[in-house]
Amino acid sequence: MKTARIVVLAIAGVAGLAATYLASTSGNNKPAPVAPVAQMPTVEVLVAKSDIGLGQSIKPEDVQWQRWPAETASNGFMRRDANADAMKDVIGSIARAPFINGEPIREQKLVKANGSGFMAAILPAGMRAISTEITPETGAGGFILPGDRVDVILSRRDKNPDRLGADVVVTETLLSNVRVLAIDQAPKEKDGSNSLVGKTATLELKPEQAETLARARQSGTLSLALRSIADANDNTVETSTNEHAPKRGESISVVRFGVLSSQTAQK
Repeated sequence: MKTARIVVLAIAGVAGLAATYLASTSGNNKPAPVAPVAQMPTVEVLVAKSDIGLGQSIKPEDVQWQRWPAETASNGFMRRDANADAMKDVIGSIARAPFINGEPIREQKLVKANGSGFMAAILPAGMRAISTEITPETGAGGFILPGDRVDVILSRRDKNPDRLGADVVVTETLLSNVRVLAIDQAPKEKDGSNSLVGKTATLELKPEQAETLARARQSGTLSLALRSIADANDNTVETSTNEHAPKRGESISVVRFGVLSSQTAQK
């Protein structure tokens, strides 16, 4: 009997030692604690809370402060650490260019009206706004929209003194690559439409170009030729004459009442 007790106690002791060993071993295998992720430094930047259209007056509900990575916050952004009153400063300004939701507000795209009208506020310094009549035929079928670039073409009918009753049609490109500010009184697209039919187009011109256009309106028909967006930044030519227009003494063909005849261009 004593022998049996001794065996039981021995087994219990061995089991206890084994349990203690296993417990100590499992405790040493715990995963190492994860190092905390370093937080990227941020700054608060003033952004558009919703889409802001061209010519829209900025209201308090249109802008908000938003966290922005400090490394990518340009100096052109309005930062709260640099100007805590930036939101108050932009209220009442007019958007010279559109903003999309979440886009940082930049002073270069805003202008203070200071009591002036919308067009005077968005017109760049040194430029003039002048309007000309258009029709679907002379305005690219209504596909010219505010913000597009166009060439202004003059077409006029001259009398040929060499032959009575014969007319010579002369065309020339008066202005090249000018910006359309508005169609009628619409300075932007209406409801995302890809065409806008109007009776007048307001163009952004230099003072001497405005004089050229004013003179041309009295001498013939003006047409607007829509330029591709691919060459809208080509400013190599601002005013020019059409090199393909008939020159003085050059023979051209004129059809009158179905009869083809040769005429001499006078220009």
